[in-house]
Amino acid sequence: MGESFVHLHVHTEYSMLDGAARLKQMFKQVTDLGMPAIAITDHGNMHGSFDFYKQATAAGVKPIIGIEAYVAPESRFQKRPVLWGEPHQRGDDVSAGGYYTHMTIWARNKTGLHNLMKLSSRAYTEGFVRKWARMDAELLAEHAEGLMATTGCPSGEVQTRLRLGQYDEALKAAAKYQEIFGKENYYLELMDHGLDIERRVRDGLVRISKELGIPPLVTNDSHYTYESDAASHDALLCVQTGKQLSDPDRFRFDGTGYYIKSAEEMRALDGSELWQEGCRNTLLVAEKVDPTGMFTHKNLMPTYPIPEGMTEEEYFRQEVWRGMERRFPNGVDEEHRRWVENEINVIVQMGFPSYFLVVADFIMWAKNNGIRVGPGRGSAAGSLVAYALGITDLDPIPHGLIFERFLNPERVSMPDIDIDFDERRRGDVIRYVTEKWGADKVAMICTFGTIKAKAAIKDAGRVLGYPYALGDRISKAFPPAVMGKDIPLSAIFDESHARYAEAGELRKMYEEDADVKATIDLARGLEGLIRQTGVHAAGVIMSAEPLTDHIPIMRRDSDGAIITQFDYPTCETLGLLKMDFLGLRNLTIIDDCLKMIEQNTGKKIDLLELPLDDKPTYELLARGDTLGIFQLDGGGMRSLLRLMRPDNFEDISAALALYRPGPMGANSHTNYALRKNGQQEIVPIHPELEEPLRDILATTYGLIVYQEQVMAIAQKVAGYSLGGADLLRRAMGKKKKEELDRQYEFFEKGMKENGYSDEAIKALWDILVPFSDYAFNKAHTAGYGLVSYWTAYLKANHPAEYMAALLTSVKDDKDKSALYLNECRRMGIKVLPPDVNDSDSDFTPRGSDIRFGLSAIRNVGANVVDAIIQARTEKGRFTDFTDFLRKVPAAVCNKRVIESLIKAGAFDSLGHQRKGLVMVHEQAVDAVIDIKKNEAIGQDSLFGAVEGVEDQTFDVQIPPGEWDKTTLLTFEREMLGLYVSDHPLLGVEHILSAGADCSIAALQAEERPDGQIVTVGGILTGLQRKITKKGDTWVLATLEDLEGAIEVMIFPSTYQLCSTILAEDAIVFVKGRLDKREEVAKIIAMEVTQPDLTAENGGPLVVSVAENRCTLPLVTRLKEVLTTHPGTTEVHLQVHRGSKTTVLRLDDRLRVAPSPALMGDLKQLLGPACLGAYALEGRMTVLRSFLP
Repeated sequence: MGESFVHLHVHTEYSMLDGAARLKQMFKQVTDLGMPAIAITDHGNMHGSFDFYKQATAAGVKPIIGIEAYVAPESRFQKRPVLWGEPHQRGDDVSAGGYYTHMTIWARNKTGLHNLMKLSSRAYTEGFVRKWARMDAELLAEHAEGLMATTGCPSGEVQTRLRLGQYDEALKAAAKYQEIFGKENYYLELMDHGLDIERRVRDGLVRISKELGIPPLVTNDSHYTYESDAASHDALLCVQTGKQLSDPDRFRFDGTGYYIKSAEEMRALDGSELWQEGCRNTLLVAEKVDPTGMFTHKNLMPTYPIPEGMTEEEYFRQEVWRGMERRFPNGVDEEHRRWVENEINVIVQMGFPSYFLVVADFIMWAKNNGIRVGPGRGSAAGSLVAYALGITDLDPIPHGLIFERFLNPERVSMPDIDIDFDERRRGDVIRYVTEKWGADKVAMICTFGTIKAKAAIKDAGRVLGYPYALGDRISKAFPPAVMGKDIPLSAIFDESHARYAEAGELRKMYEEDADVKATIDLARGLEGLIRQTGVHAAGVIMSAEPLTDHIPIMRRDSDGAIITQFDYPTCETLGLLKMDFLGLRNLTIIDDCLKMIEQNTGKKIDLLELPLDDKPTYELLARGDTLGIFQLDGGGMRSLLRLMRPDNFEDISAALALYRPGPMGANSHTNYALRKNGQQEIVPIHPELEEPLRDILATTYGLIVYQEQVMAIAQKVAGYSLGGADLLRRAMGKKKKEELDRQYEFFEKGMKENGYSDEAIKALWDILVPFSDYAFNKAHTAGYGLVSYWTAYLKANHPAEYMAALLTSVKDDKDKSALYLNECRRMGIKVLPPDVNDSDSDFTPRGSDIRFGLSAIRNVGANVVDAIIQARTEKGRFTDFTDFLRKVPAAVCNKRVIESLIKAGAFDSLGHQRKGLVMVHEQAVDAVIDIKKNEAIGQDSLFGAVEGVEDQTFDVQIPPGEWDKTTLLTFEREMLGLYVSDHPLLGVEHILSAGADCSIAALQAEERPDGQIVTVGGILTGLQRKITKKGDTWVLATLEDLEGAIEVMIFPSTYQLCSTILAEDAIVFVKGRLDKREEVAKIIAMEVTQPDLTAENGGPLVVSVAENRCTLPLVTRLKEVLTTHPGTTEVHLQVHRGSKTTVLRLDDRLRVAPSPALMGDLKQLLGPACLGAYALEGRMTVLRSFLP
């Protein structure tokens, strides 16, 4: 050991910006080199300390937790730069132009670690400037116990002073820190990377060492593990600074050797006695470190304040029973009583009453403050105590949920309740929690963003100076992502990897193209490194004690948010409680919808009081009309609902559980639907098991759908306790052979004792094991099923209000808006354009129609909308354009705003034409602004104040004339993002659906694989012509139908064939390859054609028939006649009954091509008078000639 060495200055991958040492590789190298210990000293943060500690302990290496701290040159509160030298010495002065110096600090023991955490946290909260969390001497002195430190690297205060020629100041600084840390805990840091700045100060350092008796300590500034990592580390620096490797003045490491060197290499750098002593001292420092108890678990669950004279258990019991009485005002039955008592006992025994009280407190606060809360998500919905306390809104007993799935007394783990809030008010709840429990005890959670495979390719290509197209070409050759995950770069060349075979195209490119090879080689060095920290989207950490006593925190400069420096698994390991506060858009929709219903009808709907058997709701679900319904919105799900025809709540829950990759792979979703409707026989798992399992599997037609069923089966036939059954379910899910074998013994024994045969045991086990993987948590689908039911109920019973709320929630997403706007058209709801007299800020129902909101118009801000609504409320409705300009305040009288309102159709109801208004709006605004300015100064016109005398100074003559329909709609689309009053495709839908495989919206569904050849029809918008390097033209455009839009790429070879028909707003069919390799699908066009729309100029073919002749055989025969003459003309059937006539429009699939043959067939079937009313002006004479 005497000849070994310990690296004490090490930057790991958590040193975001310049650390590339992956911990796993680093510990392997340290073990291979036989070193007893290693330190972590990341730049200004402690993100990696726990991960480092855990991996070091596992590798049998002593962990030394440290930090390379940023130290403010003066006070940490001094946010301006401080320089110590003369102007010509700037290159040698304080780092980053005067913001910080460096210092290497390590924790000697548990106390030291906690002090280090406090230092790091306070550096963020008190000393942060630009991007550096800085400490200062005062802070170091306050938290110096248990710490060791050095004079630092060349950027340290002592070396900076020496470089500037200020020896006395350097000596003073060294003495100051020696006093702070104690003589035996302060070292002189020596480095040698062959740099001039290191050599220039060596003599001064030696002199200080002798004068103050500071022992030397040799370190190597290591930023990566192996010498061969230098190139990828250099590239990482370029990625972070946005430079290319070829840039002459980019940030780079001068010198060499920034890797984990062997003891021999370190000693060989310098033969002097001082250096050799410094190498020996590294072992001494390592020996001083005692990592015992550094990261220990402590239960830090917040404690709820209990009223005096009561124990926690008594108060908890009292609150639960109060809640039960509130939930069951007519008395609590025996089953609920037994269940709730059992839960209370388990919760008390596991020590979690406080947790439930804390959660109930902020949920009830939210509910009392008008914030909509979800009925429950995840397994917590299985708890009756949670229902009683108001945490969930679902009684678990009638839904067959199991408490042990949530809290298992046989496996103590933290309860985990995730809560959904109205997404607009989520921040208010977090604010309440922070104020209630203390800002020092609540924090958001840090996440680490790693460089993924495709991003690594793009970064590597950019750093090497290759064009963007190369990275794009490599990314496109990637096999499609599986469950959202791309193939890792290492797997491309690893034959043992499951996806190796899919990467043939990538390997071929790698072998044939040197640029591709260089890019992939460099990208492999970058993949998986940590790029930056983020913040967990929903998670919040709550603690009983100040957070900085247990973990380091940081402060986000932009908004002052406090965030943990550790990720949430680490926080949970240390005993901190994580809760997910999720924002759910659908709760926002429900909230808006209920307010609109109350406004329109005066009816207040309480969702929790709704019966779960509403007929119109289930009819809507059975038709699959669930666009915009929570969790049931997708195309595949809608098909499943049509097949399933749900008629009770259990079916909604089952649909949510079954529509996932696992059960769909086993075809469970279809089997459920067929069994439900009597189209498939229900076969028992084994004849012996038919009776015992009837109660458990009856609701799901003999199929295992839920994890709760797996648990109930184990309890019933194999004698498991529910806690044991939960462990069995977990074991089955994990698929570990030895664990499964152990469980099988117990399972078999239990079933044999209950008298089952070996065949029955084996049959059941063989079905349970795969299904436990697919089975879903019923508590979650029941909670979310309730939200699905509520949204379906509102859409079925209050369509205008629901669709208005839905459109408001997606107003920033043009694709979704177009989809739901088309759904309104399909439902017969008219969506009216915005109107200055009628519109509010958002979409609002007006009777059975919906009025567009003013805030959806481009260039019209919230302040303008508020001003218009206020003027309308205070001064009465606007009678015409001039009246509008008179009444609104000056803020509204802006030319761009007024022009946008005109083009969006907001003045249509005042009887003006848009074209005329656009022609005069500028002079009108100019004139009215002058009047408003004079009014503001008080120079009202002479007559303005006289009663009954009209102000004559302002009037606008609006010229007559309107744009054609195409121009009108183009402007409307430009202002609103979509067509509202009309759509260029209305009237030609049947032509598009006849020539296309599917709608554009359907292409985004999972069922459509990458690379499929499809034909879709629609209108071309946003045409951009581009030129390739060879000078050929290609086109990027958007193809849009009534339901959605998709990007289309038309490359040169296709472009040459169709260039003549490519125009803005052209209606076309595109046949091409579906490309789903990026996040958003697009089509690579193979051919573009124009449908024949001329046949549309005529009207419908009208066929007359007497009502008494409408028998089934006649109607069937009529259908046959029409289908044998397919075409584009619509057919209207006039049914006569005495003096009354009903006109029926026949289905688009029955459109016909009018021809003598068709007329002959119809007259033969319905008699000679059936075509009397064929109303096609222009063709009338021609057709008459065919009549007898």
